[in-house]
Amino acid sequence: MIPGTPLPVAPTSTLSGDYRRLRELCPVLELRLLGADEPDPRAADGWYSGAELATDERALAAVLAGEEERIAAEHGRAPRPHVTASRLLHHYVWSACLLIAGPWHIARKVPLVDPADLWLHAPTGGLALRPRGHVTLPGDDELRAELRAAVVAHVEPVLAAFAAPSRRRDRALWGMVTDDLASAVWYLGRMLGEEDAGVVAAEAVLPGGTLPLPGAADFRRLHTPDGRGHPTRTRLGCCLYYAVKPEAAACLTCPRTSDEERLRRF
Repeated sequence: MIPGTPLPVAPTSTLSGDYRRLRELCPVLELRLLGADEPDPRAADGWYSGAELATDERALAAVLAGEEERIAAEHGRAPRPHVTASRLLHHYVWSACLLIAGPWHIARKVPLVDPADLWLHAPTGGLALRPRGHVTLPGDDELRAELRAAVVAHVEPVLAAFAAPSRRRDRALWGMVTDDLASAVWYLGRMLGEEDAGVVAAEAVLPGGTLPLPGAADFRRLHTPDGRGHPTRTRLGCCLYYAVKPEAAACLTCPRTSDEERLRRF
């Protein structure tokens, strides 16, 4: 594309089938798809859009309270406030990355997901999405750049709102986005039964040097004694799961997890 030339935006309808497939492929994705004429989910029912989280302190407080209640119910203890905020932001960002990167990976479409069109359900953490248009481009590099731009545009205002409650500064916040985008594409590859293709796709999207995303996907392979190679990477930052469940082992991609420990688990 010539710099400054408006991108061709395709209509919504073709995205709905992609999102239904994505929902079938990804069992952890609790997603409600909204039709064009369906009313917006209501705050009175516990639903808050990404745009509301970015601009309304009451909406942010409501979803943080819901996350704290869920963690306390599952683990028997309420986490510290910055842990609650970090865990909820990780959930939102990973989900948004999957919703934007999913149609790109399976159908070469980059959805334009405005924060006003993605809702988070405070009591359950479920999501609701109203698909809009999407961009298609002939060149792989151009399409990957558009994917990164779509992710950045969606999450940027939400990151700003979560900065204070999560006690994270810009580099740590954008590091989380880098980690969650790499993780979402990798996860989708596994769900498609094409993990290696997911790794290749994540590395192509995140080669490094694509600010504000501060790092690369940077996968590597560890080999178990049976000769099998296992892809892994080290997150740029910690997701703080260990602070929610101290008795559990650290995440497999955590900076605190050594390669020796990873090999043991493989």
